[in-house]
Amino acid sequence: MKPTAAPLPRSPLATAPPHASIDVPIWPMLLALTTAFALSQAYRTVIALMAVSVQGDFHLDEEALGLFAACYHFAFAGMQLFMGIGIDLHGVRRTVLAAFPLAIIGAVVSAMAHNYAMLVLGQILIGVGCAPTFLVCTVFIARHLPPLRFAAVSGMVLGLGGIGMLITGTPLAWLIQATSWRGGYWALGAFSVLSWLLIYALVHEPSTPALHVGGAAPQRETVGQAIRKFGALFMLPHTWGILLLASVGYASFIALRGLWLGPMLIQRHGFSLVQSGNVALAMSFSSMFGPPLFGRFDPGPAHRRRWIVGFTLLMAGLFAIFVVTHSAVIDVIDPIVIGLLSGFMVLQYADVRAAYPAALTGRAMALFTMAMFMGVALMQWFTGFVATLATAHGIEPYAAVLGSIAAIVAAGALAFVVLPGPARRD
Repeated sequence: MKPTAAPLPRSPLATAPPHASIDVPIWPMLLALTTAFALSQAYRTVIALMAVSVQGDFHLDEEALGLFAACYHFAFAGMQLFMGIGIDLHGVRRTVLAAFPLAIIGAVVSAMAHNYAMLVLGQILIGVGCAPTFLVCTVFIARHLPPLRFAAVSGMVLGLGGIGMLITGTPLAWLIQATSWRGGYWALGAFSVLSWLLIYALVHEPSTPALHVGGAAPQRETVGQAIRKFGALFMLPHTWGILLLASVGYASFIALRGLWLGPMLIQRHGFSLVQSGNVALAMSFSSMFGPPLFGRFDPGPAHRRRWIVGFTLLMAGLFAIFVVTHSAVIDVIDPIVIGLLSGFMVLQYADVRAAYPAALTGRAMALFTMAMFMGVALMQWFTGFVATLATAHGIEPYAAVLGSIAAIVAAGALAFVVLPGPARRD
């Protein structure tokens, strides 16, 4: 006979009982959801292969190119709150099936774009469509697996999601070089259709025991109540350090892999598109091993925050290396090392889960994800501005861009240390 659950209000975004009853195997469903997340990774990194061609076709300066790349992430980040509420009210399956077709439409709009405005519109649609793809995975894991497995399984999902970045390495580089950058969007749109069909066929959320008080079904939250509970997170002092660090770590990785890696190798060292794609592939491949590795060796709440700060500062140092050397060997090896090291960010998800009570876990995850991708958008826009400014003053733009990233990442680590941390919860 199962023990009776405590009479708490039920929210699908909150952490469900770790041993909820399962009607169907969860692993095929989680893998199906991961395919959409992998494609979101592909969409956010493919611009590194297209940047030079798009810049030439539409006569864009570096600032406009950075804004073009950032539009995806602005849309992605801005929709996290609403996608979180959507999952809360309608569940994982309905939310991702309703949103992801917009990414397919965005890919078509981008492939057919004949001006800069259409390019931007396509990126916005893709960003909105991809907005729930990682959130549904983390919520699904939090709801249906024990807490002690969260970091390891989330790391596995992040690693598998790296397959999307493998696609935007050599394979799409070859396709784009053989056809055009538009062919890249057609290919990703086709893969997105297959992913949507796979989720439709396989994902049917496991039932969880309903929590009743005196035999009455719990009331569903209104949208207004959900938004107010998101707002309440900002009143907790430790939220700000978490958000500021979240906004710079992944942003640094994506700014390099998703925007500046290809142009840097092509213009600084004369690499071909396929050669730069090979380096992007190697960086993506190394990034697949980082999250499972760090998830497996999570030191636990007593030491996790020190690990996070140390690896963040190491990441800043690796970006600073680009500034002091223009060696082709370093510019090939350094991104691969950064890709592997980026896996430490899975520890931040575990830190967020430990920093809030169970009833706020899902909302905290959504807010963390929103900060992470808003940071990506701001960093891509800001580094585009930095590159334009550096070029106007006769400074090598990639040294200026990557140096500014190093400084921003170090500042994020400092904010994480200086601002209040969460109370110890043993």
